[in-house]
Amino acid sequence: MSFPLSFIILHHQLSLFLSFGGQFFPHAFTSTSSPDFLIQDFAVIMIIAAIMLVITHRLKQPMVIGYILAGMIIGPYTPPFSLIHDVNSLNTFAELGIIMLLFVVGTEFPIAKLRSVGRISIIVAIPESIGTLVIVFFVAQALGFPFFDSLFLALAMSITSTVVTVRVLEELGMIKDKSTVLILGICIVEDVMAITTLGIFQSVATNGGQISILQVSVSIAIVATFIGSILFLGSRYVPTIIDKIGKTEDYALILIVILGLAFGLSFAAKELGLSVATGAFLAGVLVAESKSASVARVITTPLRDMFAAIFFISIGALIDLSRIPVLIVPAMLLILTSFASKFLIISAILTGVKGYDSITALRAGLGMASARGELSLVVAKAGQDVGAITSSVFPILGVVTIVTTFMTSYVIKFGSVIRIR
Repeated sequence: MSFPLSFIILHHQLSLFLSFGGQFFPHAFTSTSSPDFLIQDFAVIMIIAAIMLVITHRLKQPMVIGYILAGMIIGPYTPPFSLIHDVNSLNTFAELGIIMLLFVVGTEFPIAKLRSVGRISIIVAIPESIGTLVIVFFVAQALGFPFFDSLFLALAMSITSTVVTVRVLEELGMIKDKSTVLILGICIVEDVMAITTLGIFQSVATNGGQISILQVSVSIAIVATFIGSILFLGSRYVPTIIDKIGKTEDYALILIVILGLAFGLSFAAKELGLSVATGAFLAGVLVAESKSASVARVITTPLRDMFAAIFFISIGALIDLSRIPVLIVPAMLLILTSFASKFLIISAILTGVKGYDSITALRAGLGMASARGELSLVVAKAGQDVGAITSSVFPILGVVTIVTTFMTSYVIKFGSVIRIR
């Protein structure tokens, strides 16, 4: 029952990876879909994913790697032919995966838990985001990118992929680790800063280099109002409603209600120019405030696992290995620059903060420095919408997304075994 509701709510949303794929992989998005093809594509995705997961499990490798390899096998760029007929359907499922993953993660973090890291998250996120943006901007300029390409690339590279990072942390059993709570707090602040900064950059680009104070103020007000109203007003009423529904012990009813909340807030966030991940996470936070949070996690986890898998498979399916050699050098330089900037700034700040030991500082630094993904692509799409960037930005971020998704599993896994004497 939840799937038709989900598709109705998301019908008019722009798929993040559809925008991405249309630039980096243009011929992969010719729609030939039909109900039969949809079932066939879904069957192929699940069967190949299952096989690759068995292999990666035997090799003791992260599941995310198995998903990406499965996507590469079924994708339109793997000879001799593509095993899936319509990449558009894959992208739709992928966005559902983003929402489900962040919603379930949000149910682990009630407001009190987030508030405990709120102050330090702001203290870390502001210098880390600004520092990374500035450093990457000058490196992009040195590589010969135009001014606005450098600007939007710098912003995109300063944003950590919440979806990829959280999935890896869950897989490693670190979701309740002290560093993970901190990472999520920093990610929230970082996303808010990124959306606000994006509004400023778009304003500058459309006004010939002039900053529109009014547009910037409106962007900040929208972000503050959305998050504030959810955390302060929503927390007063939503948990009570969920608890009343939970008393019915009708799991179908509970599932539909919490999915309605998750997709409703994701849709609202999307309409306001925010990431769907932000709306989904905040919906999970509201559910976490109720006494039915544990039930919500249990009944939504299977949906999360299925759609989150398709999210990572979609990344692999869109990989054109023939394009990577041309773009790998500038992409790797940008990755190394942003990685080093984030890791050094975050670990340095946390090392000097009371209550955070060296291990927590290093794990948080590694976790925040690794992945780029969904919101980075939103930044590129926004730059394209106002005609500010050239066609080279999307392919570069395509390679960045692929490479960082691969490396994140190993970087965070390395951080999980760090022991400082």
